[in-house]
Amino acid sequence: MADREAPERQDEGAGQRRFSGTPKEKLEVLWGTRAVERLARSRVVVMGLGGVGSNCVEALARGGIGSFVLVDHDVVSPTNINRQAIAFCSTVGRKKCEVAKALVADINPQAHVVALDRFLWADDAEAFLDEFCLDADYVVDAIDSVSAKLALAAAAEKRGLRYISSMGGANKLRPECFRIADVYETVNDPLSRIMRKEGRKRGIKALKVLYSCEQPVKTQVTAGSTRRERSDLGTASFIPPIMGQMIAGEVLRELACDEPPCDETACGETPCDETLVV
Repeated sequence: MADREAPERQDEGAGQRRFSGTPKEKLEVLWGTRAVERLARSRVVVMGLGGVGSNCVEALARGGIGSFVLVDHDVVSPTNINRQAIAFCSTVGRKKCEVAKALVADINPQAHVVALDRFLWADDAEAFLDEFCLDADYVVDAIDSVSAKLALAAAAEKRGLRYISSMGGANKLRPECFRIADVYETVNDPLSRIMRKEGRKRGIKALKVLYSCEQPVKTQVTAGSTRRERSDLGTASFIPPIMGQMIAGEVLRELACDEPPCDETACGETPCDETLVV
């Protein structure tokens, strides 16, 4: 009888140990206590809470970031469910900034979150950065408006902010083609092409971006749709989450280690072929 009961007591002890850890335990193994404490003191602004932004927020919250400013004016729609961390049947119709705030709170109740129900216009870029970003440790641009992206990038560079901008994920299927680079070193990405051209006009000297060197998949415009609807843009369920996670990884590595992450050569990766069509 005693022999039969021993495995049960052993399993009970293993179960108790399994549920006795902390959310930051594995982070401390990886980076150490001091780095995790730095992350807890860090403040990150995420502008845009769509596929890229919402998944970035989730990864940052799980990674131990202690303070957020989350910005978006949109509501969750059924078409968001295929790719956004905040999009479920239960959240359709709710403000994205509020759903994202609740997501962070469910991961880390101690985190401080400011949720801004706000659309970022190009004319508001400097005032917004001055009000919400000057004391931020990192600023993430995951918005769609090209004019606002350019205005924010120029204003962030002027203020010396740590800043990263997401380029396009539409009509892309190959995760291995995503790279973090200066926008002036990007290839094959339509949004990056616009940002390079217009960035030079605005005197933007450098801009860290996440982009894909994959040639976009050719798609068809839906019959009867207008050009403004951009019905030829499709998004895979896995691409925006990967993009958001990669941006979060860049932010977390820099803030935890207080230094830039390794480059592609150091990681043993093969850079994009620069002979590809720009």
